[in-house]
Amino acid sequence: MFSKFALLAALVAAAVANPIFLNTVVHDQRTAAPDGFAQTATPPAEQTIKLRVGLHQNNIGGLEDAVMAVSTPGNALYGQHLTKEQVEAFVAPAPDTVSIVNEWLSSHNITAQTISPAGDWLQFSVPVSQANTLLGANFKVFTHAETGKQFVRTLSYSIPAVLQGHVETIHPTTTFDNPFVHLPFVTAPQPAKREEGGITLDGRAVPSSCASTITPTCLQDLYGIPTTPATQSSNVLGVSGFIQQFANKADLTTFLKDFRPDIPSSTTFSLETLDGGQNSQTASQAGTEANLDIQYTVGVATNVPNVFISVGNNFQDGALEGFLDIINFLLGQSNPPHVLTTSYGQNENTISRSLANQLCNAYTQLGARGTSILFASGDGGVSGSQSGRCTTFLPTFPSGCPFMTSVGATTGTTETSATFSSGGFSNFFARPSYQSTAVSSYLTALGSTNSGKFNTSGRGFPDVAAQGENVEIVVGGRTGTVAGTSCSSPIFASVIALLNDQLVAAGKSPLGFLNPFLYSAAGQAALNDITTGIYIILELQGCNNPGCNTNGFPAKAGWDPVTGLGTPNFAKLKAAVGL
Repeated sequence: MFSKFALLAALVAAAVANPIFLNTVVHDQRTAAPDGFAQTATPPAEQTIKLRVGLHQNNIGGLEDAVMAVSTPGNALYGQHLTKEQVEAFVAPAPDTVSIVNEWLSSHNITAQTISPAGDWLQFSVPVSQANTLLGANFKVFTHAETGKQFVRTLSYSIPAVLQGHVETIHPTTTFDNPFVHLPFVTAPQPAKREEGGITLDGRAVPSSCASTITPTCLQDLYGIPTTPATQSSNVLGVSGFIQQFANKADLTTFLKDFRPDIPSSTTFSLETLDGGQNSQTASQAGTEANLDIQYTVGVATNVPNVFISVGNNFQDGALEGFLDIINFLLGQSNPPHVLTTSYGQNENTISRSLANQLCNAYTQLGARGTSILFASGDGGVSGSQSGRCTTFLPTFPSGCPFMTSVGATTGTTETSATFSSGGFSNFFARPSYQSTAVSSYLTALGSTNSGKFNTSGRGFPDVAAQGENVEIVVGGRTGTVAGTSCSSPIFASVIALLNDQLVAAGKSPLGFLNPFLYSAAGQAALNDITTGIYIILELQGCNNPGCNTNGFPAKAGWDPVTGLGTPNFAKLKAAVGL
């Protein structure tokens, strides 16, 4: 007991010795925990909590201008991606920011570690009691009733007034991690089968089996994806791995034997790890998500070098720290992958606006370096990330970030939207200029439908789509089918990786941040527009993404918040990028 009082006295004395830090202001707060969470306990005072401080980046507006310039077709700087040093110059905090924040921490006997290449993130660990004192917070244990998962969070925290403009966010504080693991839906195992003939699309024969089961061959036929092996070793496709999801090489070998017999079954991927990540090859630990992602990048992007980036659990809790860590990990590399696909996410309302901004800024940095960042849009329709309790629509994160590409899902060989495909409008991020015309046209056509249930001025998502239902994979030696936008993101990422291979071979730059190109006239014309058409007469639900006790949004001509701009047409995309 005496030691606790001594610690408190020392902290108070330190603060008094630095009077500029005495006047505090609330920096972030929420009125209540997100739906489904309840405060259940007070954590032990001595329990350690790891805190991360996001510092003010000196010229994020300049970085956004730069990434738009190098990513917009027709701009004189198009394709001239920034170097590691150029990006860091935009985001490095000013010296006085670093100085005053470290002075504040030092006054509480805290020494922080820099954890990002540009020095804009600091990290330190303290007891919960000291975190409460430092931040004027009241950390509690919150339990998610449905899953039983627990998180130590506070509903409000403060910082010294003199740190305003220097500190952007502190995490984890008011952000609640996604209690639902965003994984593909698993359906009953089915035998592998291939049939000839069937539906014809744009002159390409699609096997009739593709109407019930999607394989790499189906995707090649549907989208005109070439089987010609890629040739450029510098053109790497990265696959994010989280929550102890392991990609099994034996399952990949089986998958290639069954579904890509035209390429060596020994074709594999490399591994990079961080935060204690690993990639166990024990058959029982083969991950459905990890296997799906790897099998449809290796199996579709023929001969493109694949790297599985396994993020371990050596951080506080939840996936958001991993989201930040993997980007900082790649930003620290001299040659990060040209494409990164991630099939995880959460509802936007569970994350603080300030943390969402900082994570979006991280994606902006990697995009400026020439990396195309793709995320699955989510699997709960307008209910967000597999959640049905809502009265207003729930956008997902990071799909609302304007500097990444969100991928929705389609189904069927005469493609229509998958009902689970999450889409909508961000409550945090404004509509970017590149999609202004497309989204405005949709809202005009939508009229008063769903009025009041979404932010009409928000960034719309998804941007594009790909097949996401009845996708065949191998897990633990067994063949089965899965569904979800988790399928769609690696499929679309593989198309981009193959385009990049041909661009690099022609002496050109990889595509990098995709959206300004995708929303251009040439980009839109190179995608298969998914509309209601006559299908709405046959099956209304197949053209919407229902949720929150509504039918959700309808798919319409042009962009829509179910399938975005549409699915890929490789030949047209190849011509649109100048090949």
